Amino acid sequence: MSGRGGDVVGTVTEEVRGDPGLFGPGSVTWQVHADPMMWVAGVRALYLQALLPRAVRGVMQNSDFRKDAWGRLMRTAGFVGTTTYGTAEDAERAGARVRKIHRHLKVTDPDTGERYGVDEPELLLWVHCAEIDSYLHVARRSGFRLTDAQADQYIAEHRTSARLVGLDPADVPGDRAGLAAYFERTRPLLAAGPEARDVDDFLRRPPVHPLLIPARATLWRRVSHLAYASLPPYAHELYGRQAPAPAAVTRELRFTGTVLRCVPARVRWQLPPKHILRAMSRLGPGSRPAPYRIGSRTAILDRPGRAQRGDGGDSARCRSRGRPG
Repeated sequence: MSGRGGDVVGTVTEEVRGDPGLFGPGSVTWQVHADPMMWVAGVRALYLQALLPRAVRGVMQNSDFRKDAWGRLMRTAGFVGTTTYGTAEDAERAGARVRKIHRHLKVTDPDTGERYGVDEPELLLWVHCAEIDSYLHVARRSGFRLTDAQADQYIAEHRTSARLVGLDPADVPGDRAGLAAYFERTRPLLAAGPEARDVDDFLRRPPVHPLLIPARATLWRRVSHLAYASLPPYAHELYGRQAPAPAAVTRELRFTGTVLRCVPARVRWQLPPKHILRAMSRLGPGSRPAPYRIGSRTAILDRPGRAQRGDGGDSARCRSRGRPG
């Protein structure tokens, strides 16, 4: 499978007018990363990444995480948006910028005094795998329908994003089995050290302007709760905080996903920096990420022409609230 995506998701029936970027409208990535549950997935990834002490130290020692965590989260979202929906040149430039920054950042182990770089392959691989696992896990568990073959394709496509941050794609898991085996090998290295506790504290109660405290209590608390609850059981054990029963978590994720997907995509995509709208302007209406359809068993691009009508299926999706399968 190429980095520009195969034909598992569907066929783009409209002529592509511009540079489709590294993935393109025919990829699974193009569809998944347009889903609003990616914000919950991004927070889950932060929780998971913080459990590898050597990796989280790189963040805590090289950035003022507690004062600029929102900025860091938005920069990560910007990188994902650029590499997914930007031109190939934009994506390569974003990757080069990340690699350049990482080359100059060092970390000190407080116990041994060892100095090491944040761009060590094993650290980059952990960050990558935690992100891809979180994006895929939250999307599927919240009701975004992907077959196992499509899930494998999504993982394989992100060998491209791994290359951008400095990894050899041959060393990166390319399917669900490879990803599961990687986490099994890495689990003995995980721990909820002081840095992970700091991340946990921040994600539960991020500092905000006093006027935004009510919003934090209602909106952010739900995002943080869902992100933490969706972690694997071993992560809950390491953090020492219980989570609801898995069935209850799945129900919460699906309910939240259904509600968020009822917001018309054109409204959601107006939020800065508008990567998806710019990609559609560059490539034409046929590049619109596929609507999520409750009644479908697979995530496929809609039949020709549907993506151009109305809200592309969002309202129809909300009118037919079948039980996610």
